[in-house]
Amino acid sequence: MLVPLSWLLEYASLPEPVDPIEVARRLTAVGLEIEGLEHVGEDISGVVVARVLEIEELTEFKKPIRYCKVTTGAAASDEHEVICGAANFVVGDLVALALPGASLPGGFEIAARRAYGRLSNGMICSAAELAIGDDHSGIMVLSPDAPLGSDFIEYAGLRDVVFDVNVTPDKGHALSVRGMARELASAYAVGYTDPAEVAGGVGPDDAPNPEVYQARIADPTACDRFALREVRGIDPDRPTPLRMRIRLARAGMRSVSLAVDVTNYLMLELGQPMHAFDRSRLSGPIVVRRGADGEKLETLDHVVRQLDPDDILITDSSGPISMAGTMGGLATEVNEESTDLVIEAAHFSAVGTARMSRRHRLFSEASARFERGVDYELPVRASAKAAVMLAELGGGSVVAGYSLVTAPIEPVRILISDDLPDRVAGVEYGPEVVVRRLREVGCSVSIDGSKLEVRPPSWRPDLTDPNDLAEEVIRLEGYDRVGVAMPRATAGKGRTATQRLRIAIARALAGAGYVEVISSPFGAAEDFDRMQLPADDVRRRAVRLANPISDKEPLMRSSLLPSLFKVAVRNIGRGFADLALFETGQVFRVRGSGAGFADGLTAAPVLAVDHGPSKDEEALLDVALPDQPRLVGCVLTGKFEAAGWWGDGRQADLYDAIEAAREVLRTSRVPYTVRSGQKEPWHPGRCAEFVVDGSSSSSSSSSSEAGLGDESVQSVVLGYAGELHPRVITAFRLPPRTCAMELDLAAIERLAAAQPPEQAPVISGYPVAIQDVALVVDDSVPAADVQAALVDGAASVAPAGAPSLLEDVRLFDVYTGEQTGEGRRSLAYALRFRAPDRTLTDEEVAVARDAAVAEAAARTGAVLRSG
Repeated sequence: MLVPLSWLLEYASLPEPVDPIEVARRLTAVGLEIEGLEHVGEDISGVVVARVLEIEELTEFKKPIRYCKVTTGAAASDEHEVICGAANFVVGDLVALALPGASLPGGFEIAARRAYGRLSNGMICSAAELAIGDDHSGIMVLSPDAPLGSDFIEYAGLRDVVFDVNVTPDKGHALSVRGMARELASAYAVGYTDPAEVAGGVGPDDAPNPEVYQARIADPTACDRFALREVRGIDPDRPTPLRMRIRLARAGMRSVSLAVDVTNYLMLELGQPMHAFDRSRLSGPIVVRRGADGEKLETLDHVVRQLDPDDILITDSSGPISMAGTMGGLATEVNEESTDLVIEAAHFSAVGTARMSRRHRLFSEASARFERGVDYELPVRASAKAAVMLAELGGGSVVAGYSLVTAPIEPVRILISDDLPDRVAGVEYGPEVVVRRLREVGCSVSIDGSKLEVRPPSWRPDLTDPNDLAEEVIRLEGYDRVGVAMPRATAGKGRTATQRLRIAIARALAGAGYVEVISSPFGAAEDFDRMQLPADDVRRRAVRLANPISDKEPLMRSSLLPSLFKVAVRNIGRGFADLALFETGQVFRVRGSGAGFADGLTAAPVLAVDHGPSKDEEALLDVALPDQPRLVGCVLTGKFEAAGWWGDGRQADLYDAIEAAREVLRTSRVPYTVRSGQKEPWHPGRCAEFVVDGSSSSSSSSSSEAGLGDESVQSVVLGYAGELHPRVITAFRLPPRTCAMELDLAAIERLAAAQPPEQAPVISGYPVAIQDVALVVDDSVPAADVQAALVDGAASVAPAGAPSLLEDVRLFDVYTGEQTGEGRRSLAYALRFRAPDRTLTDEEVAVARDAAVAEAAARTGAVLRSG
């Protein structure tokens, strides 16, 4: 919001001299973000008030030129001849004259110059040339009572300081001169005059009058206050006063007409948006209601809008005439012929107005105020002030009284302990300070011992609970009083084991060539269809946001993959075709069974901030919150190994995605097994499933190189990796053969925490014995099962209590062909044998190898391949 300092000083009695920098500092200290300040009018000089004496029309040129004689006083020396191209003024009008030597905004210097065969000693100025408006069409004609010959800068109040204030959504009361001046007066501890209290026309005789245009509220959830007043017989040609036009321009609003300017001016001053209707264009009583199917309205911006049944509308017997609190309709707008006006001031639903403005992408100064919350007691006073100003400035008369429709509003009553601000901030304020500050805000405070009963003022709808009041005290007393203490880590402590694991996993993936990204936590229902998820998939049980940032993504993500796919597509579109991306982050899934979206969850309790939650409170929070497991995912596309002088590089494939999962599990030291899997969105024949079961810790280590196999019993699935299904690739517009991985990092962290402390490996000084065996098995036999049998077989011949001689087993070749027979394949393994305390004999190695082969034959039907 742009606000001139002079406007604030009308209601906040700051001591002279006023330092704008200090004003900005103090406003910032109470929570108003000052983004900048500008000294305006400082670069203007030499402009005076002059009267037009004569006008000579020069007709010999292509465009109309006027040679004018003007005067700035009674003496002959005060007369000047000036060339002007505007035609909107006549002899006798008072104008702003820039004399030779004057300076205008932008460093434009005025000098006597010859043009059109005449000498021009100055320039008659328009509003645009003085930077107080954007009207280039004509000269600025001043009021007849403007003092002739006076300094125009002083007369018009051009020199000012304009603050650019970012009013945060929780401080809607400050989105006006009224609220900001209140904050400024509080910051300086000086007197404050409420501009709403000096509203003309509000007195003991001001009461409802049936002769004023009548109104009705059809939906109290849309509007609970609606006031109308009438002004009749105004002169539509009356100009807006100069000072009002200048203030509107300083605040970033253009001057339109007297009626529009007055309502805009009071909206900026009081924070109450208002609208003026042409009474002659209204028909039947005014009704505030929700929209109906098929209704349309052409708004003031000449756009015909299709209305929604949830829109809040002001209507008459002809239908909608305004989108409440957002923009008026074209059919009832005030124009250059309007003489009788109906002034509307209301209190519309903040949520309803916000949704309507976003639904229609129609954001206005009025909607910005309504959606932050306005003073629900202000419509009567604001409309009275508007009516009186319009009557005085427009030469009309105010119809006595008003029309008012109200719905009951339950007053807010807050009970608070007088030491709550002390406990929240850790600062001792004392009861007297707490009560004084709350009353300074405008609250009514009743004291009962150490308990306070507080009733917030109508202009502070944001004050609803004790912590809001504590924040007001802390804010006004100064955040700088709240001490700063850096938390200290307990001696000998540092990152937790879980934190160290997460960092290690991220470093491992980064070391493997992956780039970490942070993708959007939001998604859409269409993502589930693109991923080919079945109807009962747990990932479809997403949490729906009550107020999403984008209507296109109203859900919290339940998988990392859709967001990663979108990041990949965005990068590919910008020329980065070779990608290896990874992310670790939380996903959100509704608890319980069944499919479908969660339209809402159990409301979470609002907990105190002066102590940690109890176990019961934590249980309530757990019930209200969705499951939030942490996952790790990656996506690969293009070349995984870059091309160069060394060769063509290598395309990323499913084995790279599988290796990324292995890298995570190796880093976490969680025993696992890899087997063939089938899970959307992966290709059913090119998908690996990573599981943990009771046998995995003994039969498969984190460094194992097991192949793809079938399911084992009683397993816990950690995740999947492989190539994406072609339909998924097409749906997300990914390149062909894109691969991905996603693991349950939360489960991995739990399993890693249960692992025994990592021990440094014992390095034997004795030689290794390597035996290669090739086993022929049916194609349906998983390589992991064969490997597990070899491990168990070798261990079976070790003496009781002694370690197995088989140090490692690695699959190094898979062969299919005529020698193996149809439906069979050969798996070649390298078996490494070593004893920790001696050199193995050939006989010991042979016994262990034969036992391993025998166990594989017994469990999988493997036959030792010869030749």
